[in-house]
Amino acid sequence: MFLLVVISVSVFAQTPPKNIERPKLVVGIMVDQMRQEYLLRYYSKFSDTGFKRLMNDGFMVKNGHYNYAPTVTGPGHASVYTGTTPAIHGIIGNAWYDKQLKKDVNCVEDPNQMVIGSPEGNGDVSPWRMMTSTVTDELKLFSQKKSKVIGMSIKDRGAVLPAGHMADGAYWFDGKTGSFITSTYYTDKMPAWAEKFNNQKLADKYLSQEWKTFYPITEYTESGPDDSPYERKFAGTDRPTFPYDLAKLRKPDSYDLLSFTPFANDYLTEFAKSALDGEKLGQATTTDFLAISYSSTDILGHSVGPTSVELEDMYIRLDRNIADLLKTLDAKIGAGKYTVFLTADHAVSDVAQYLKDNRMPGGYVANSANKVNLQEYLKQYFPDKDVIETIDGDRIYLNQRAFQSDPKASGIEMLVATELITNFLMAQDGIAYVFSENVLRQGRFDEDGIKGMVIRGYHPKRSGDLVTITEAGWYGSGSVQGTTHGSPYKYDTHVPMLFFGFGVKKGSTVKYHPITDIAPTISMLLNITLPSGCTGQPIVELMDN
Repeated sequence: MFLLVVISVSVFAQTPPKNIERPKLVVGIMVDQMRQEYLLRYYSKFSDTGFKRLMNDGFMVKNGHYNYAPTVTGPGHASVYTGTTPAIHGIIGNAWYDKQLKKDVNCVEDPNQMVIGSPEGNGDVSPWRMMTSTVTDELKLFSQKKSKVIGMSIKDRGAVLPAGHMADGAYWFDGKTGSFITSTYYTDKMPAWAEKFNNQKLADKYLSQEWKTFYPITEYTESGPDDSPYERKFAGTDRPTFPYDLAKLRKPDSYDLLSFTPFANDYLTEFAKSALDGEKLGQATTTDFLAISYSSTDILGHSVGPTSVELEDMYIRLDRNIADLLKTLDAKIGAGKYTVFLTADHAVSDVAQYLKDNRMPGGYVANSANKVNLQEYLKQYFPDKDVIETIDGDRIYLNQRAFQSDPKASGIEMLVATELITNFLMAQDGIAYVFSENVLRQGRFDEDGIKGMVIRGYHPKRSGDLVTITEAGWYGSGSVQGTTHGSPYKYDTHVPMLFFGFGVKKGSTVKYHPITDIAPTISMLLNITLPSGCTGQPIVELMDN
């Protein structure tokens, strides 16, 4: 009896649990093609209230990486928000070859949808190809759909995939009209606040000005020369040098040029501020979510590379966009009442020709020639068969029907064909690895090294029968100006991971964290269920409790 009394007193004497607190708003910021090192390379040029505020008053993961290949935009956005990799969420590329439809499909293409907000924009779009839930989906489920979720970007996939399957809206830029548009997946008409924003015709204003460097050009010592042989020229210019008269360079009845300039980031920031007001984000009792993806850093970055004055100027100006956004959040939501995270969907390689010219490993894989030569090579062994159905970048799809005429021999013939293709490709300049479907499906999800990266990026129903990986510094043949990304190497995987605001303590860590740790970290801050396919773990170092 005495023991029961003691237990009862002990139970009732415990402090009742505190109310579960959550931020009023989460803002997820993706910067397309951003290296972690840009935060430090351009640090002296940043203001105190943009990137520096996130770095110094928030928490910085200095050793954050993508843990799979291919490191490209669609998979990057999906992986950050699902907390897992293409092997599970199914977004294996920006586009891929559909084995059933026998054609290439875009990662957010949806033939059942139509455009809203433009007569003929790219509106056949939705997140239906993404096979697991996102942290934004889980917030909607947790709140019984009371939380609002809005996604936006210059690119459609940058808006759609982070916003998830249950979003209240996703908006992207239409290069034909200069407006933000959406699809019938979300609504049957543009909301009044978005129409009002589009009616301001800000894109015309931005394209009527001259793009000059923010600081005197002599101060851009963090970059190479302005007149560089490794940069592509803007159409209509003789050299890739400042200043750029956008009104003269712009094509008639087109707004595509805006995406190559920092003013597209201004445009997106203004749209985000309008969404805060128009959707009354962060004003209800439940947590809302705003997903913003800045795309122009990638669109420009492909053309000029990571050491250009143009790219540095874009980041200096993007810093002011971040500062403007944070100031607006302070005023409308309240400092300390919102959470921000900032990361990238991938990083980027140096220009391969620049590497070659400086005696660094690098080069260009002769993809077109290799494809033709491989098919001729296979004809020696299979004269009556078209062995390859298609080659889609680094993915090779075998023609399954060609091996079905003789069921007894088909398995052996497929193995022979796979081995022949592997041996041929491994003899080509710039090819480091060739992995077959059989090898990848038998591998462990947590395997280390390049093979593990490929396994985590491989989906058996969507990926090819073989996957090729180039040597470090090498990529597909093309112009000696400009660059790309997609590899499992550190120059493509190492990205910023910044957290700021509610629930986040000040500090930093050099401990390795994959980007799949972002979604579970935000889930823990929100006290909600992890995304359905999540394989990441919360970043305990930043938790403010």
